Amino acid sequence: MREVCRKLPAVNALTPISGRQSIEVVYDLVCPWCYLGVQRLLGALAQRPDTAFELVWRPFLLNPDIPREGVSRQDYAIRKYGGEDRARRLYATVSELGLQSGIGFRFDRMRKVPSSIDAHRLAAWAARFGLATAMVGTLFAAHFTDGADLGDPEVLAGLAAAVGLDPSVARRFLRGRDGGELVQSENLRAHRRGIGGVPCFVFNNRLAVSGAQEPEVFQRLLDVAALDTLPA
Repeated sequence: MREVCRKLPAVNALTPISGRQSIEVVYDLVCPWCYLGVQRLLGALAQRPDTAFELVWRPFLLNPDIPREGVSRQDYAIRKYGGEDRARRLYATVSELGLQSGIGFRFDRMRKVPSSIDAHRLAAWAARFGLATAMVGTLFAAHFTDGADLGDPEVLAGLAAAVGLDPSVARRFLRGRDGGELVQSENLRAHRRGIGGVPCFVFNNRLAVSGAQEPEVFQRLLDVAALDTLPA
């Protein structure tokens, strides 16, 4: 899912004007750390108005065995974290960090952990219209702030409408299976590349960093990656 983003030039004595940078984002839409990491990356990019970049969204499945209808959050917490108490501590940590990046996590509103396959399919479909980044952001916010069920086709169609897509067309797309093989192949591709957890960010196909890094880390990576895109 490629999306080219062109930013208007601006004078910045500290950062040279560079060519387009490729940034691969390996992520899962049910991963709070991915939401935080993506928000921090986009914040770092917003501070670089002289940089042209291409975002490549690559799906990853943290829970490939979850059924399409999802599982209860309580059952998921017991299986993944060993219990609700440990889950609450982890949620509290990510919630505190989220506030610093403008994210209001509301884990209390989440009744289930859905399969993310259809949500990834929808993001890939939105990329055909140049709306992948908007769609990914809307999906993240709906799930982690509003408690929306990303496994519900009606919910997904409504979120497609929120970014300007035709909900009836989105609904027809979601009823099919188009794009499912792409999600599975991208997940397999990530594992073959040695990516075992997300988020993971790959700059210009050579610099990789995992985790929801601080904005300053992304700024340094952008500086290093810019060297690859400068004209000889």
